[in-house]
Amino acid sequence: MNQEKLNIIIGKNIKKYRKLYSNNGMHMTQERLAELINVSVSHISSLESSKSKKGISISNLYKISKVLNIPIHKFLEDNDDK
Repeated sequence: MNQEKLNIIIGKNIKKYRKLYSNNGMHMTQERLAELINVSVSHISSLESSKSKKGISISNLYKISKVLNIPIHKFLEDNDDK
Protein backbone atom coordinates (compact mmCIF):
# COMPACT_ATOMS: atom_id res chain seq x y z
CA MET A 1 0.00 0.00 0.00
CA ASN A 2 1.37 3.40 -0.92
CA GLN A 3 1.29 6.59 1.17
CA GLU A 4 -1.46 8.21 -0.90
CA LYS A 5 -3.79 5.24 -0.42
CA LEU A 6 -3.07 5.21 3.31
CA ASN A 7 -3.85 8.95 3.56
CA ILE A 8 -7.19 8.36 1.81
CA ILE A 9 -8.09 5.50 4.18
CA ILE A 10 -7.18 7.50 7.28
CA GLY A 11 -9.09 10.55 6.03
CA LYS A 12 -12.23 8.53 5.31
CA ASN A 13 -12.05 6.95 8.74
CA ILE A 14 -11.54 10.27 10.52
CA LYS A 15 -14.65 11.58 8.82
CA LYS A 16 -16.64 8.40 9.53
CA TYR A 17 -15.79 8.26 13.23
CA ARG A 18 -16.16 12.03 13.68
CA LYS A 19 -19.69 11.82 12.27
CA LEU A 20 -20.52 8.77 14.41
CA TYR A 21 -19.27 10.47 17.57
CA SER A 22 -22.01 11.74 19.82
CA ASN A 23 -21.75 13.41 23.20
CA ASN A 24 -25.12 14.18 24.77
CA GLY A 25 -26.66 14.03 21.31
CA MET A 26 -24.15 16.51 19.87
CA HIS A 27 -22.12 15.38 16.87
CA MET A 28 -18.47 16.32 16.49
CA THR A 29 -17.93 19.04 13.91
CA GLN A 30 -14.69 19.64 12.05
CA GLU A 31 -14.43 22.93 13.93
CA ARG A 32 -14.74 21.28 17.34
CA LEU A 33 -12.32 18.47 16.48
CA ALA A 34 -9.78 20.99 15.20
CA GLU A 35 -10.15 23.01 18.40
CA LEU A 36 -9.72 19.95 20.63
CA ILE A 37 -6.53 18.75 18.95
CA ASN A 38 -5.15 22.26 18.31
CA VAL A 39 -5.03 22.31 14.50
CA SER A 40 -6.82 24.42 11.91
CA VAL A 41 -10.25 23.54 10.57
CA SER A 42 -8.76 23.56 7.08
CA HIS A 43 -6.30 20.86 8.19
CA ILE A 44 -9.13 18.58 9.34
CA SER A 45 -11.05 19.35 6.16
CA SER A 46 -8.08 18.54 3.94
CA LEU A 47 -7.42 15.27 5.80
CA GLU A 48 -11.02 14.16 5.41
CA SER A 49 -11.15 15.06 1.74
CA SER A 50 -7.78 13.43 1.03
CA LYS A 51 -6.36 16.70 -0.31
CA SER A 52 -3.47 16.71 2.13
CA LYS A 53 -0.24 15.64 0.49
CA LYS A 54 1.53 15.34 3.84
CA GLY A 55 -0.98 13.09 5.51
CA ILE A 56 -1.35 13.13 9.28
CA SER A 57 1.21 12.95 12.04
CA ILE A 58 1.05 10.07 14.48
CA SER A 59 0.69 12.64 17.24
CA ASN A 60 -2.44 14.18 15.69
CA LEU A 61 -3.90 10.77 14.85
CA TYR A 62 -3.38 9.78 18.48
CA LYS A 63 -5.12 12.97 19.66
CA ILE A 64 -8.07 12.32 17.33
CA SER A 65 -8.22 8.75 18.59
CA LYS A 66 -8.44 9.96 22.19
CA VAL A 67 -10.99 12.71 21.48
CA LEU A 68 -13.30 10.39 19.54
CA ASN A 69 -12.62 7.44 21.87
CA ILE A 70 -11.72 5.17 18.96
CA PRO A 71 -8.70 2.82 19.04
CA ILE A 72 -6.01 4.23 16.77
CA HIS A 73 -5.81 1.07 14.66
CA LYS A 74 -9.41 1.62 13.51
CA PHE A 75 -8.26 4.65 11.47
CA LEU A 76 -5.98 2.35 9.44
CA GLU A 77 -8.68 -0.15 8.44
CA ASP A 78 -9.57 -0.23 4.76
CA ASN A 79 -13.25 -1.11 4.78
CA ASP A 80 -13.45 -0.89 0.97
CA ASP A 81 -11.53 -4.17 0.72
CA LYS A 82 -14.04 -6.09 2.86
